[in-house]
Amino acid sequence: MKHLNTFLLASFLMLGFGTMQAQDDNNPWALGIGVNAVDFYPTGEDAPLGGYFDEFFNSGDHWNVLPAISRLTVGRNIGAGFYFEAAGTLNILDKYGDEGWADLTYYGLDGTFNYSFRNDANAGWLDPVIGVGGGYTWIDDNSYGTLDGTAGFNFWFSDHLALNIQTVYKHAFEDGNSSYWQHGAGIKFAFGGQDSDGDGIYDKNDECPEVPGLAMFNGCPDSDGDGLEDRVDACPMVAGLAQYDGCPDTDGDGIADPQDECPTVAGLASLNGCPDADGDGIRDGDDECPNEAGPASNNGCPFKDRDNDGVIDENDKCPDLAGTVANNGCPEVTVAIIEELNEYSRTILFDLNKATIRDDSEETIGAIADIMMEYSNSDFHVGGHTDSTGSEEYNMQLSRKRAQSVREALVARGIDPARLTAEGYGEMNPIASNKTSQGRQENRRVEITLED
Repeated sequence: MKHLNTFLLASFLMLGFGTMQAQDDNNPWALGIGVNAVDFYPTGEDAPLGGYFDEFFNSGDHWNVLPAISRLTVGRNIGAGFYFEAAGTLNILDKYGDEGWADLTYYGLDGTFNYSFRNDANAGWLDPVIGVGGGYTWIDDNSYGTLDGTAGFNFWFSDHLALNIQTVYKHAFEDGNSSYWQHGAGIKFAFGGQDSDGDGIYDKNDECPEVPGLAMFNGCPDSDGDGLEDRVDACPMVAGLAQYDGCPDTDGDGIADPQDECPTVAGLASLNGCPDADGDGIRDGDDECPNEAGPASNNGCPFKDRDNDGVIDENDKCPDLAGTVANNGCPEVTVAIIEELNEYSRTILFDLNKATIRDDSEETIGAIADIMMEYSNSDFHVGGHTDSTGSEEYNMQLSRKRAQSVREALVARGIDPARLTAEGYGEMNPIASNKTSQGRQENRRVEITLED
């Protein structure tokens, strides 16, 4: 008895361990070793026995205890909280209720179907158990069968090790044989589970059984520790954000590094994460002028406009002379310019009744040519006119020749002949009266106009 009490005390002291696993689908097998006590007294029989549960814990007066290992069990998980357990026990009986016996030899062999309330109660290390089964008892030369009812507790303090305390009521089938209580206490060792990767999650429940992982991911790893398991992490070796499928956004521009062609510099989604400092739609790495907006056709640089007239040199037909957009960058000929040209042209002198320009008019021709050079994008028309003296036919020919002479003189001064036309109008367009010498002098003239 002293040994049993010491064993029970030591077992209860071990209950300070934390929440553990029990015999279940992961560890389907369990072996047990311990001691047993046989008590005939609280069975509801006549003296020397007592009523049911009478002096149930009176171990000193009624319990038969063998001070040695006297109980062996083997169990197998069935599933859904059930397991079957077979137990073999031996004892020496020297008490039958209040009477003494002469050290009778006892053997018991039992099999029970047990149910664990642990999962239902979410009890952690506490594992309440009830069971029902049958057994066979040998007391010296007498033997008989029993109907067994079991109640007890397993206290799991590791994945595999538990303290088992239980009591079994064994009801004898035949009259003349004694029913009795058999109490047991011992250590139970669960085994048979497989954890191939050693992560503490059995293969049966491990979705990644070959790779150590975390319970929160059903045994699968999170190598970079970013809270996303590797199976759904697009960047499993680099910590990232869930919004980018586990990948980082180093430059914080809202584009995950794998899709960011400039991952260390904040940029634009339209340019795959690269910057465009001047906002011209060309990323800085491809922009020859990253701080000046310009078209792609000019490698991101602005086109030059040497004369600052708003028309780029590429499209400016007069790139060194300020003009207007409407005139393709060239200056437009104004009324004042035409009047200036005609002031010069009216001073051109010809030999009498000839189309030959006199030498002293060469300076005038040069001044007209210089003005036309400034308006290189404009075409001009030279018109010759006469007074009414002489025949109309003669006047027409003379005016035409004089207009052509002026055209040729201007071409000789460098004016593109394609920009000049010439025509004679004879006496048809007088600007003064041909009845006076002053009027006739005014009508003998060369006029320069813009070509339509």
